[in-house]
Amino acid sequence: MRRQGIKGPSYKLVHGSTKESMFLKQQAAKVPMELSHDIFPRIHPNLYAWMKIYGENILTWNGTRPHMVISEPELAKEILSNKEGMYPKIKIDGLAEKLVGDGLVMTEGEKWSKLRKIANHAFYAESLKEMFPAMVASVETMIGNWKKFEGKELEVYREFDLLSSEVIARTAFGSSYLEGQNIFAMLTKLGYLLFKNVDKVRVSDFIKGFKTKDDIESDKIEQSLRDSIVETVRKREDKVLKGEAQNFGTDFLGSLLAAHHAADKKNQISVDNIIDECKVIFLAGHETTSSLLSWTFLLLAIHIDWQEKARNEVFQLFGEENPKSEGLSRLKIISMIINETLRLYSPLTSLARRTKSNVTLGKYELPANMEISVPTLALHTSREIWGEDAHLFKPERFAEGVAKATRNNPMAFLPFGYGPRTCVGLNFASNEVKVALCMILQRFKFTLSPSYVHSPIPLVTVRPQHGLPIILQPLMER
Repeated sequence: MRRQGIKGPSYKLVHGSTKESMFLKQQAAKVPMELSHDIFPRIHPNLYAWMKIYGENILTWNGTRPHMVISEPELAKEILSNKEGMYPKIKIDGLAEKLVGDGLVMTEGEKWSKLRKIANHAFYAESLKEMFPAMVASVETMIGNWKKFEGKELEVYREFDLLSSEVIARTAFGSSYLEGQNIFAMLTKLGYLLFKNVDKVRVSDFIKGFKTKDDIESDKIEQSLRDSIVETVRKREDKVLKGEAQNFGTDFLGSLLAAHHAADKKNQISVDNIIDECKVIFLAGHETTSSLLSWTFLLLAIHIDWQEKARNEVFQLFGEENPKSEGLSRLKIISMIINETLRLYSPLTSLARRTKSNVTLGKYELPANMEISVPTLALHTSREIWGEDAHLFKPERFAEGVAKATRNNPMAFLPFGYGPRTCVGLNFASNEVKVALCMILQRFKFTLSPSYVHSPIPLVTVRPQHGLPIILQPLMER
């Protein structure tokens, strides 16, 4: 790799570059950052430091495994397009496997095609329209509780976390947050354990059967998680068996169960498949949305001019009535704000792949089984692509759409991935955020609380480490 011009931190016996990576991350997380939207140096302090020394494409080491970081747009496009199947998903094990399993996010080939088809059906346009009333009802419940905070400080990250959990539970699983809260809590614990161990070279990687304290705890959590999901599945199946329901339902869980019981064995999926897909949708369905809502709220609490522009657009379209599903696509200003938030505070901070065999990537020759990652934040804040003001909040960038904003460079904007593996919940998350913003803007104005501490951290998605306190004021009648 060095002969080809690819450099990086030197390999250290057993640990590779993980010790240096962990040290840089710990140093960055020690103190809050200034109120800046240039968060790449904080989220990826290791990559930020190394890229300044070695260039935009670098070689690092996950223990003994070589890992190439690619932030050159054309190379990233070739990897994520994966036209010839040479850049599959990385192989995961341990804590990561417990968190997401071998479902839609990680699997390949025929199994992926089958699961993707089910997910597409569950989240296609007509299904999203059916989910709309549940979204509105969940937001109404949340903002109904906000009235007692008028003129006071309200911590909204927790509010949005509960809201998105409620929405995904109701729309995808036909239950409520109260029924699914145990599942959410366990997924959060697994996410924390994964985050805590992400840069550690673990003894269990070298000694088969050896388990750390975190391994033992994660085993217990995973088993409890599995039991909870199986119980949810059995409840739905029992209703059909007892004749209380004619079918398994049209939501995501219903689609999974219909596939599990399909007459054609080729189309069937296993109970393990159902469990893994439930994990992913429970996790991604609420994590992504709560992250996006929180950072959008932060930016609007700071930039009152854009908050007012968004509010005016909502009143022009919907008046004082709740938003209508068919009107969401006409929210131009709010769409611009959401896209700019996704650029600056992308929920997913990197996209990981591997080389299936020896490959030629651009001018580079890469060996088989090399891990590759594309750091989305590096591309999202590239001054070469976005200009010298890349770190500033300027929604007007997206006034003429994403293609114009990125100068027809699709790799410049990757909040939900790219190519065939683009996140299936993209429109679901977008709709939920738009509904919540519309309904809040119709009723309240808000500013950032002086107690806010700017400390974004990557824990499954990028979230505010110390919450997001805002000062809430009732909106005067218009």
